[in-house]
Amino acid sequence: MSATPPLVWSAGRFRLPLHRPLVMGIVNVTPDSFSDGGQHAGFDSALAHARRLLDEGADLLDVGGESTRPGAQPVDSGEEWRRVGALLRELHAWRVPLSLDTYQTATMARALELGVDIINDIRALREPGAEELVAGSGAGVCLMHMQGAPCDMQHAPHYTDVVAEVGDFLRARIDALRARGVDATRICVDPGFGFGKTLQHNVTLARGLPQIAALGQPLLVGVSRKSMIGGMAGRPPAQRLPGSLAAALACVAAGAHVVRVHDVAATVDALAVWHAMDPQSSMEIA
Repeated sequence: MSATPPLVWSAGRFRLPLHRPLVMGIVNVTPDSFSDGGQHAGFDSALAHARRLLDEGADLLDVGGESTRPGAQPVDSGEEWRRVGALLRELHAWRVPLSLDTYQTATMARALELGVDIINDIRALREPGAEELVAGSGAGVCLMHMQGAPCDMQHAPHYTDVVAEVGDFLRARIDALRARGVDATRICVDPGFGFGKTLQHNVTLARGLPQIAALGQPLLVGVSRKSMIGGMAGRPPAQRLPGSLAAALACVAAGAHVVRVHDVAATVDALAVWHAMDPQSSMEIA
Protein backbone atom coordinates (compact mmCIF):
# COMPACT_ATOMS: atom_id res chain seq x y z
CA MET A 1 0.00 0.00 0.00
CA SER A 2 1.46 3.34 -1.04
CA ALA A 3 2.27 5.90 1.65
CA THR A 4 1.22 8.65 -0.75
CA PRO A 5 -2.51 9.39 -0.44
CA PRO A 6 -4.70 9.91 -3.48
CA LEU A 7 -4.92 13.50 -4.69
CA VAL A 8 -8.70 13.36 -4.42
CA TRP A 9 -11.38 11.76 -2.29
CA SER A 10 -13.92 10.21 -4.66
CA ALA A 11 -17.28 10.70 -2.99
CA GLY A 12 -20.48 10.04 -4.89
CA ARG A 13 -21.16 13.04 -7.11
CA PHE A 14 -17.86 14.70 -6.19
CA ARG A 15 -14.12 14.33 -6.48
CA LEU A 16 -12.86 16.34 -3.52
CA PRO A 17 -9.33 17.72 -4.06
CA LEU A 18 -6.92 17.17 -1.17
CA HIS A 19 -4.26 19.76 -2.00
CA ARG A 20 -5.45 21.67 1.09
CA PRO A 21 -7.23 20.53 4.26
CA LEU A 22 -11.00 20.20 3.88
CA VAL A 23 -13.39 21.40 6.58
CA MET A 24 -16.32 19.10 7.35
CA GLY A 25 -19.13 20.92 9.16
CA ILE A 26 -21.09 18.96 11.77
CA VAL A 27 -24.89 18.97 11.59
CA ASN A 28 -26.22 17.06 14.62
CA VAL A 29 -29.97 16.42 14.52
CA THR A 30 -29.97 14.66 17.86
CA PRO A 31 -31.42 15.60 21.25
CA ASP A 32 -28.38 14.39 23.19
CA SER A 33 -25.05 15.01 21.44
CA PHE A 34 -22.32 15.99 23.89
CA SER A 35 -21.73 19.55 22.63
CA ASP A 36 -24.81 20.79 20.79
CA GLY A 37 -27.49 18.19 21.48
CA GLY A 38 -30.98 19.51 20.79
CA GLN A 39 -29.86 22.82 19.29
CA HIS A 40 -30.53 21.72 15.71
CA ALA A 41 -32.90 18.80 16.21
CA GLY A 42 -35.76 20.42 14.28
CA PHE A 43 -35.78 20.43 10.47
CA ASP A 44 -35.83 24.23 10.07
CA SER A 45 -33.12 24.75 12.67
CA ALA A 46 -30.91 22.05 11.15
CA LEU A 47 -31.36 23.49 7.68
CA ALA A 48 -30.45 26.98 8.85
CA HIS A 49 -27.42 25.60 10.65
CA ALA A 50 -26.29 23.77 7.52
CA ARG A 51 -26.62 26.95 5.45
CA ARG A 52 -24.61 28.86 8.06
CA LEU A 53 -21.81 26.29 8.00
CA LEU A 54 -21.60 26.48 4.21
CA ASP A 55 -21.60 30.28 4.31
CA GLU A 56 -18.74 30.08 6.80
CA GLY A 57 -16.68 28.01 4.38
CA ALA A 58 -17.44 24.33 5.05
CA ASP A 59 -16.33 22.12 2.16
CA LEU A 60 -18.74 19.32 3.06
CA LEU A 61 -21.44 18.57 5.62
CA ASP A 62 -21.73 15.58 7.95
CA VAL A 63 -25.26 14.86 9.18
CA GLY A 64 -25.81 12.67 12.22
CA GLY A 65 -29.03 11.37 13.72
CA GLU A 66 -27.67 9.35 16.66
CA SER A 67 -25.40 10.58 19.43
CA THR A 68 -22.20 8.57 19.82
CA ARG A 69 -20.95 10.39 22.90
CA PRO A 70 -19.57 8.19 25.71
CA GLY A 71 -22.46 6.46 27.45
CA ALA A 72 -24.95 7.09 24.64
CA GLN A 73 -27.63 4.47 24.08
CA PRO A 74 -28.37 3.34 20.51
CA VAL A 75 -31.50 4.32 18.58
CA ASP A 76 -33.18 2.12 16.01
CA SER A 77 -32.79 2.83 12.30
CA GLY A 78 -36.40 3.94 11.97
CA GLU A 79 -35.93 6.72 14.50
CA GLU A 80 -32.55 7.63 13.02
CA TRP A 81 -34.12 8.02 9.58
CA ARG A 82 -36.99 10.04 11.00
CA ARG A 83 -34.42 12.52 12.25
CA VAL A 84 -32.23 12.74 9.14
CA GLY A 85 -34.27 11.68 6.08
CA ALA A 86 -36.00 14.94 5.15
CA LEU A 87 -32.87 16.95 5.90
CA LEU A 88 -30.69 14.75 3.70
CA ARG A 89 -33.21 15.03 0.88
CA GLU A 90 -33.14 18.83 1.03
CA LEU A 91 -29.37 19.10 1.40
CA HIS A 92 -28.82 16.71 -1.51
CA ALA A 93 -30.66 19.18 -3.73
CA TRP A 94 -28.19 21.89 -2.70
CA ARG A 95 -25.41 20.08 -4.62
CA VAL A 96 -23.13 20.11 -1.58
CA PRO A 97 -20.86 17.16 -0.71
CA LEU A 98 -23.02 15.32 1.79
CA SER A 99 -21.93 12.79 4.41
CA LEU A 100 -24.09 10.70 6.72
CA ASP A 101 -22.71 9.71 10.11
CA THR A 102 -24.21 6.26 10.72
CA TYR A 103 -23.25 2.66 11.40
CA GLN A 104 -26.69 1.18 10.73
CA THR A 105 -26.95 -0.70 7.45
CA ALA A 106 -30.66 0.03 6.96
CA THR A 107 -30.05 3.76 7.34
CA MET A 108 -27.10 3.60 4.95
CA ALA A 109 -29.24 1.87 2.34
CA ARG A 110 -31.92 4.57 2.42
CA ALA A 111 -29.33 7.33 2.33
CA LEU A 112 -27.43 5.82 -0.59
CA GLU A 113 -30.67 5.40 -2.51
CA LEU A 114 -31.27 9.10 -1.90
CA GLY A 115 -27.82 9.94 -3.25
CA VAL A 116 -25.73 10.71 -0.17
CA ASP A 117 -22.08 11.06 -1.18
CA ILE A 118 -20.23 9.69 1.88
CA ILE A 119 -20.90 7.14 4.60
CA ASN A 120 -19.03 8.11 7.77
CA ASP A 121 -19.09 4.99 9.96
CA ILE A 122 -17.76 4.80 13.52
CA ARG A 123 -17.85 1.00 13.20
CA ALA A 124 -15.93 0.94 9.92
CA LEU A 125 -18.60 -1.04 8.01
CA ARG A 126 -18.53 -3.99 10.39
CA GLU A 127 -22.30 -4.24 10.81
CA PRO A 128 -23.90 -7.09 8.78
CA GLY A 129 -24.32 -6.08 5.13
CA ALA A 130 -22.68 -2.66 5.47
CA GLU A 131 -19.45 -3.53 3.70
CA GLU A 132 -21.22 -5.07 0.72
CA LEU A 133 -23.72 -2.23 0.52
CA VAL A 134 -21.18 0.57 0.42
CA ALA A 135 -18.81 -1.38 -1.84
CA GLY A 136 -21.60 -1.70 -4.39
CA SER A 137 -22.30 2.02 -4.41
CA GLY A 138 -20.26 4.91 -5.73
CA ALA A 139 -20.10 6.63 -2.36
CA GLY A 140 -17.00 7.60 -0.47
CA VAL A 141 -16.52 6.09 2.96
CA CYS A 142 -14.78 7.05 6.18
CA LEU A 143 -13.64 4.07 8.27
CA MET A 144 -13.16 4.94 11.95
CA HIS A 145 -11.46 3.06 14.76
CA MET A 146 -13.42 2.50 17.97
CA GLN A 147 -12.71 0.17 20.88
CA GLY A 148 -16.02 -1.03 22.31
CA ALA A 149 -19.31 0.77 21.68
CA PRO A 150 -20.46 4.28 22.69
CA CYS A 151 -22.41 2.89 25.66
CA ASP A 152 -19.30 1.31 27.23
CA MET A 153 -16.23 2.45 25.29
CA GLN A 154 -14.86 4.68 28.07
CA HIS A 155 -15.25 2.18 30.91
CA ALA A 156 -11.70 0.81 30.77
CA PRO A 157 -10.05 1.23 27.35
CA HIS A 158 -6.74 -0.61 27.09
CA TYR A 159 -3.97 -0.81 24.48
CA THR A 160 -0.45 -2.18 24.43
CA ASP A 161 0.49 0.23 21.62
CA VAL A 162 -2.42 2.50 20.67
CA VAL A 163 -0.84 3.86 17.48
CA ALA A 164 0.11 0.43 16.14
CA GLU A 165 -3.24 -1.13 17.09
CA VAL A 166 -5.30 1.65 15.53
CA GLY A 167 -3.13 1.50 12.42
CA ASP A 168 -3.45 -2.28 12.15
CA PHE A 169 -7.23 -2.10 12.49
CA LEU A 170 -7.58 0.57 9.82
CA ARG A 171 -5.22 -1.27 7.48
CA ALA A 172 -7.33 -4.41 7.81
CA ARG A 173 -10.52 -2.52 7.06
CA ILE A 174 -8.92 -0.84 4.03
CA ASP A 175 -7.76 -4.22 2.76
CA ALA A 176 -11.26 -5.67 3.21
CA LEU A 177 -12.82 -2.96 1.06
CA ARG A 178 -10.06 -3.09 -1.54
CA ALA A 179 -10.67 -6.85 -1.80
CA ARG A 180 -14.28 -6.01 -2.71
CA GLY A 181 -13.07 -3.83 -5.55
CA VAL A 182 -13.45 -0.46 -3.85
CA ASP A 183 -11.05 2.06 -5.37
CA ALA A 184 -8.53 3.53 -2.95
CA THR A 185 -9.67 7.05 -3.79
CA ARG A 186 -13.05 6.31 -2.16
CA ILE A 187 -11.60 5.31 1.22
CA CYS A 188 -10.84 7.75 4.03
CA VAL A 189 -9.73 6.72 7.54
CA ASP A 190 -10.28 8.22 11.00
CA PRO A 191 -8.24 7.18 14.08
CA GLY A 192 -11.26 7.82 16.30
CA PHE A 193 -10.06 10.29 18.90
CA GLY A 194 -12.15 9.84 22.04
CA PHE A 195 -13.75 6.56 20.97
CA GLY A 196 -12.56 3.98 23.48
CA LYS A 197 -9.44 5.94 24.43
CA THR A 198 -8.20 7.67 27.55
CA LEU A 199 -6.70 11.15 27.47
CA GLN A 200 -3.20 9.65 27.34
CA HIS A 201 -4.25 7.32 24.51
CA ASN A 202 -5.52 10.34 22.57
CA VAL A 203 -2.34 12.32 23.14
CA THR A 204 -0.16 9.38 22.13
CA LEU A 205 -2.31 8.80 19.05
CA ALA A 206 -2.04 12.47 18.07
CA ARG A 207 1.75 12.32 18.38
CA GLY A 208 1.76 9.18 16.25
CA LEU A 209 -0.62 10.52 13.60
CA PRO A 210 2.05 10.48 10.86
CA GLN A 211 2.05 6.67 11.18
CA ILE A 212 -1.70 6.62 10.49
CA ALA A 213 -1.24 9.02 7.58
CA ALA A 214 1.38 6.61 6.22
CA LEU A 215 -1.37 4.08 5.50
CA GLY A 216 -1.71 6.01 2.26
CA GLN A 217 -5.39 6.99 2.51
CA PRO A 218 -7.02 10.37 3.02
CA LEU A 219 -7.06 11.00 6.77
CA LEU A 220 -9.99 12.57 8.65
CA VAL A 221 -9.79 13.69 12.26
CA GLY A 222 -12.50 14.77 14.67
CA VAL A 223 -11.22 16.56 17.77
CA SER A 224 -13.66 19.47 17.92
CA ARG A 225 -14.81 20.28 21.50
CA LYS A 226 -14.04 16.74 22.65
CA SER A 227 -13.24 15.74 26.22
CA MET A 228 -9.57 15.34 25.27
CA ILE A 229 -9.52 19.11 24.67
CA GLY A 230 -11.20 19.65 28.02
CA GLY A 231 -8.69 17.32 29.68
CA MET A 232 -5.74 19.29 28.33
CA ALA A 233 -7.18 22.80 28.64
CA GLY A 234 -9.50 22.35 31.62
CA ARG A 235 -12.53 23.78 29.79
CA PRO A 236 -16.17 22.69 29.37
CA PRO A 237 -17.43 22.02 25.80
CA ALA A 238 -18.68 25.57 25.20
CA GLN A 239 -15.21 26.98 25.98
CA ARG A 240 -13.08 24.57 23.94
CA LEU A 241 -12.76 26.54 20.70
CA PRO A 242 -9.12 27.69 21.18
CA GLY A 243 -8.04 24.19 22.17
CA SER A 244 -9.99 22.67 19.29
CA LEU A 245 -8.30 24.99 16.79
CA ALA A 246 -4.86 24.16 18.17
CA ALA A 247 -5.60 20.44 17.95
CA ALA A 248 -6.96 20.72 14.40
CA LEU A 249 -3.84 22.56 13.22
CA ALA A 250 -1.56 20.03 14.93
CA CYS A 251 -3.41 17.20 13.19
CA VAL A 252 -3.18 18.92 9.80
CA ALA A 253 0.55 19.45 10.33
CA ALA A 254 0.82 15.72 11.08
CA GLY A 255 -0.94 14.72 7.86
CA ALA A 256 -4.71 15.09 8.25
CA HIS A 257 -6.62 15.93 5.06
CA VAL A 258 -10.09 16.55 6.54
CA VAL A 259 -11.06 18.12 9.87
CA ARG A 260 -14.56 17.50 11.22
CA VAL A 261 -15.61 20.53 13.27
CA HIS A 262 -18.45 22.38 14.97
CA ASP A 263 -16.86 25.83 14.54
CA VAL A 264 -16.38 26.21 10.81
CA ALA A 265 -15.62 29.94 10.45
CA ALA A 266 -12.91 29.91 13.11
CA THR A 267 -11.37 26.73 11.69
CA VAL A 268 -11.34 28.12 8.13
CA ASP A 269 -9.58 31.27 9.37
CA ALA A 270 -7.05 29.31 11.43
CA LEU A 271 -6.22 27.05 8.49
CA ALA A 272 -5.83 30.03 6.15
CA VAL A 273 -3.36 31.74 8.47
CA TRP A 274 -1.50 28.50 9.17
CA HIS A 275 -1.22 27.74 5.45
CA ALA A 276 0.01 31.26 4.64
CA MET A 277 2.71 31.06 7.34
CA ASP A 278 3.78 27.50 6.60
CA PRO A 279 7.44 27.57 5.42
CA GLN A 280 6.54 25.00 2.74
CA SER A 281 3.67 27.04 1.35
CA SER A 282 3.91 28.88 -1.97
CA MET A 283 0.79 30.93 -1.22
CA GLU A 284 1.02 34.56 -2.34
CA ILE A 285 -0.45 37.22 -0.04
CA ALA A 286 -1.91 40.29 -1.79
